[in-house]
Amino acid sequence: MGVNLVLYTCILLFILFIVHSPNLIIAKQFDYPTANLSTSWINDPSSPDTVKFGDGSSVIPVLIRGTLGQRFACGFYCNGKCDSYLFAMFLVQTDSAAIIVDPAISFPQVVWSANRDHPVKINATLNFTSDGDLVLRDADGSVAWSTKTAGQSVAGLNLTDTGNLVLFNESKGVVWQSIDHPTDALVLGQELAEGQELIASVSRTNSGLGLYSLVVNDKGLFAYVQSNPPQTYYNYQVFSPGKSDFPNIVKFLNGSLGIYPHSSEKHEPVQIFSIPSATSVQYIRLEFDGHLRVYQWKDKWVVIADLLTGNSGECGYPLVCGTYSICSSGKCSCPGSSSSGTQYFRQIREKYPNLGCTAITPLNCSASKYQDFVELENVTYFTFNSSIANTDVNKCKSACLKDCSCKAAIFHYGSDPMKGDCFLLSDVLSLMDLDPHETSYNSSVYLKVQKNSTSGLT
Repeated sequence: MGVNLVLYTCILLFILFIVHSPNLIIAKQFDYPTANLSTSWINDPSSPDTVKFGDGSSVIPVLIRGTLGQRFACGFYCNGKCDSYLFAMFLVQTDSAAIIVDPAISFPQVVWSANRDHPVKINATLNFTSDGDLVLRDADGSVAWSTKTAGQSVAGLNLTDTGNLVLFNESKGVVWQSIDHPTDALVLGQELAEGQELIASVSRTNSGLGLYSLVVNDKGLFAYVQSNPPQTYYNYQVFSPGKSDFPNIVKFLNGSLGIYPHSSEKHEPVQIFSIPSATSVQYIRLEFDGHLRVYQWKDKWVVIADLLTGNSGECGYPLVCGTYSICSSGKCSCPGSSSSGTQYFRQIREKYPNLGCTAITPLNCSASKYQDFVELENVTYFTFNSSIANTDVNKCKSACLKDCSCKAAIFHYGSDPMKGDCFLLSDVLSLMDLDPHETSYNSSVYLKVQKNSTSGLT
């Protein structure tokens, strides 16, 4: 009887353990972070696994890592009309059975995507082939994306708890991993190596390649906007006495975005930006508007840092006011009339001043003798790269008039206006007001304008 009583007691305690510890039991049963060779998934919105969210997005999960909280998942993702889909990795809120929950407030946060420049349609397929390739095919059978790992001894697919999709071999070595192919975001602990970049999306609902990029190169960390040529709107340069054989590495750390300058040995990094320490899941995204924002989960996703804004504020972004427009305290306006009272610029859309301004009469190189400048005093630009050093304003303007591709001249000087710097622009993006009392230099912008039409009429 004593033995039976002990056995009965053990069984009872085990049952109580299961009842009061559902997370431990169900986690092993329900989360599905790995896949074997010869597995396929179909992009079928009618699938019972499909989750629709309050922001208009929708996901069909393929893999989920972990339970109970914000967890990484990958699968088919769409936003908006849902007539096209990405194979993406995203953060979603899960319960203890790895079921995606709270779709009204916890929207999927995409941190990586495979086919952002080639979205697929309904009935597209993701195939993890028998020879180790992960292939995304559109509904018509065409290849939208592939890891190109066929024949490389791939044994399985794994979604890690740090947000890395990995193809591994029999010895658990990495054959291919998503962190080597960043898109527009970094997760905590992720590196951006020299030669890699983040490229922003076109808009909140268009994941195509946008105008902004964040690049690590042999000189440091740089943010660019696409123009002719690309223009820098942020840079953090590292010192190097000569050509280094070791690459720069930028890393998203808990509490900072840091750089390991020209070194393969990871000692203490140099802090580029301070970031509030993580109290829950964080990620960084280069946004469609050029901002580099840090997000954290606090019962909903919130922005906890806006890293590139710095001293220039909102007006320091290349297209905050569109082209040819002046940003002043976050408000946008077109350049005023010339000294003769002629108006040369108008808003592209009157109700939306942030879309910028356009020339009423386009510049025409064949009529360059009818070109002049609209002068904007105490106005500057989000970047400045001297085209002509140690010069005066007249030589600066003359250089722009003689260059057909030049659309504006920016003149900076300190105490001596005869020894200034001249920056010639072939693309004019957003301008910004300058308070001369708050800077150590003076700045004027000279916008090239066409005084009459090509017929020569005034």
